[in-house]
Amino acid sequence: MMRVAFQGELGAFSEAAAVRLWAGARELLPRRTFAQVIRAVETGEADAGVLPVENWIAGPVPGSLEALREAAVIEVVASVVLPIRLHLLSLPQADLARLTRIASHPIALIQCRAFLGKLPGVATVAWYDTAGAARDVAAARDPTFAAIAGLDAAERYGLALLACDVQDHPDNHTRFIGIRRCT
Repeated sequence: MMRVAFQGELGAFSEAAAVRLWAGARELLPRRTFAQVIRAVETGEADAGVLPVENWIAGPVPGSLEALREAAVIEVVASVVLPIRLHLLSLPQADLARLTRIASHPIALIQCRAFLGKLPGVATVAWYDTAGAARDVAAARDPTFAAIAGLDAAERYGLALLACDVQDHPDNHTRFIGIRRCT
C-alpha cells in the first residue's frame, strides 16, 4: 500500500491533491508542516508526498518552497492543479453577525481579502492549515469562531456553511506537486 504524506489535516486541499496524484490503494499521512512532509519522504516513513507550491491569487506558497529548497534527496515526480473554493464554516447555530474570529491558513486568508474586509471587528487568525482550522473550530464549540476551508473539511468536521465561495476570484486554483525520494 502506498503511503502519501501531505501538509494539513484530513479534509485539506492537499489531501484532495494526494488522491488525484496517487489513485488507488494508499495510506494518507497528515503532517502539520511542509518540512514534516519532506522528512517523512526522506526517511521512508512515506513513499511519496504532496506540497502546494503556487496559488493563482496569493502566488507562491513560501513555507512549501522553503522546505523544498532544504530537501536533500527529494525529486518532483508529478503535479496537479486543483480549483480552490473557500467557504466560511462554523457551528450550525453560528451567526455571521456574531463572529469574533476567523481562522485559516495564511495563504487562504490572502485569497479572501475582499470578503474579510467586509467584516469589520472580526479578527483573522493564521492557522497551520485550512482543514486544521475547521477541525479546531468544531472542537472549540464556540459559535463566535469560524474557519475558512473547503467543503471536504466542512463535511468531515460537521460544520455549517455561513458563506460560500468567499475567495476573491472564481478562478482560484493551486498547483500541487508530488514528491518522492530520489532513487
